[in-house]
Amino acid sequence: MIWDFGIGGILVLIAILAIASLRIMREYERGVVFMLGRFWRVKGPGLIVVIPAVQQMVRVDLRTVVLDVPTQDVITRDNVSVKVNAVLYFRVIDSQRAIIQVANFLEATSQLAQTTLRAVLGKHELDELLAERDKLNLDIQRILDAQTDAWGIKVSNVEIKHVDIDPSMVRAIAQQAEAERARRAKVIHADGELQASEKLLQAAQMLAQQPQAMQLRYLQTLNSIAGDKSSTIVFPVPMDLLGPILALAQKKDKGD
Repeated sequence: MIWDFGIGGILVLIAILAIASLRIMREYERGVVFMLGRFWRVKGPGLIVVIPAVQQMVRVDLRTVVLDVPTQDVITRDNVSVKVNAVLYFRVIDSQRAIIQVANFLEATSQLAQTTLRAVLGKHELDELLAERDKLNLDIQRILDAQTDAWGIKVSNVEIKHVDIDPSMVRAIAQQAEAERARRAKVIHADGELQASEKLLQAAQMLAQQPQAMQLRYLQTLNSIAGDKSSTIVFPVPMDLLGPILALAQKKDKGD
């Protein structure tokens, strides 16, 4: 009877150990297995066996992780204080290095992203920070990807979400933008005056080459202002326009 109980207990113990040694890994999971404390292999996905008390396994998720980078106080190159936060997208591409090379790859990547964000944005002026956000995102992503490669992590994208500026600085930026618009308006007006003067000069040169054209122009001007009867208009008439008329009148007087 005791013998039967012993065999049954052993069978039950073996069954429990067999069940406890089974692990099911999803398609996006990998298991980093250690044999007596030493790295053995990476297993998964599917059903795997881990020998209790001899082997230990650490699960690693291979899906893209969306990490929110907390708001950072940044001083730009032109000494403007701003608050910036961002979002980071990365995933594990080497499960072995992600577990062995760094104690906590999530925390390590988060801290590295914060320091890199401050370092990169501090090298640029405020105007660049506001206008060239895509370029800054790419610079931060490249730096993070190079530094996390030793951890088996691939940083795929970095996006700066918000840039908070002090209200006094916002007013200064608005005044600067207004002054810039006024400057552009004056430059455009000056360019228009220059082009108009060049065209008038060309027209004057062409009229000077053709006296008849100048006379026609005088007549057109007289015709255009003749309709205005509300005021008296004194219009100079060139002598070369009256010359033929005066000559005709003198011939008529002599004939008489």
